Amino acid sequence: MADRVALIRRLEGAGARRVETVSFANPSLLPQMAGAEEICEALGDRSFAAIGLVLNGQGMDRALACDLDEINLVAYASDGYAIKNTNATAATRNDEVATLIAAARDAGRPATVTITVAFGDPVEGLVPMERVADIARRMADAGADEIALGDTIGAGVPTTVRQVLDAVATAVGDTPLRCHFHNTRNTGYANAVAALDHGVATLDSAVGGYGGSPFSPGAGGNLATEDLTAMLTEMGVGHGIDTHAMTETGIWLAGQLGHDHPPAMLGRVGGTLHA
Repeated sequence: MADRVALIRRLEGAGARRVETVSFANPSLLPQMAGAEEICEALGDRSFAAIGLVLNGQGMDRALACDLDEINLVAYASDGYAIKNTNATAATRNDEVATLIAAARDAGRPATVTITVAFGDPVEGLVPMERVADIARRMADAGADEIALGDTIGAGVPTTVRQVLDAVATAVGDTPLRCHFHNTRNTGYANAVAALDHGVATLDSAVGGYGGSPFSPGAGGNLATEDLTAMLTEMGVGHGIDTHAMTETGIWLAGQLGHDHPPAMLGRVGGTLHA
């Protein structure tokens, strides 16, 4: 747990202002996610918004008992991934998410919703954008403060990103959108630019380019924060992140995990690029 807290503090020092700090997944199924309550307690004095990932009602009860600034819920765009991940259909899980949004808001916590496999499912393949838009509309109507489109297996390309964002933006009106890309096919950063061009102001990333789904073996990691912010700097897009400090954190994390270097490109070159 100490290493996880140290990682979060490093992210804070590098300028991160929203950090998904813990997951309230079942620790018997995902032991690497154990200790969420202890981590929340250790992060009481902080300068960033601490986010907890909640997957079900039991997780919500745990999250609401902790000092968290936001709750991030998970909706499903396909039965294939929902059943593989949770042993329930997408409709069943999405019904639960709608009720959990209300529970979070009743407790005074902002509730965001990430729609998984919004650009493609490892079981079913292509996911119709109309389905994604319908789910987004339902979550916005339920009171979600933000809707995220998750490219869980890294299947998206800029053209589909623009198309899905068009459909979802029409469906949710003024509800802010966020995008969560994986770089499985080396299209993640191009997708990020497409989302920015569409007006999306928030992009998920992970230091070092780590991440992925235990339910999608072979899926690539998240966009590397240091590579993403280096690109944004050169594009003239403000982000508030110290790219050099983030690169050093990615290298540190690789060492903690027993790796020679992180997946991030800047970590591979030792953070020597001028950006």
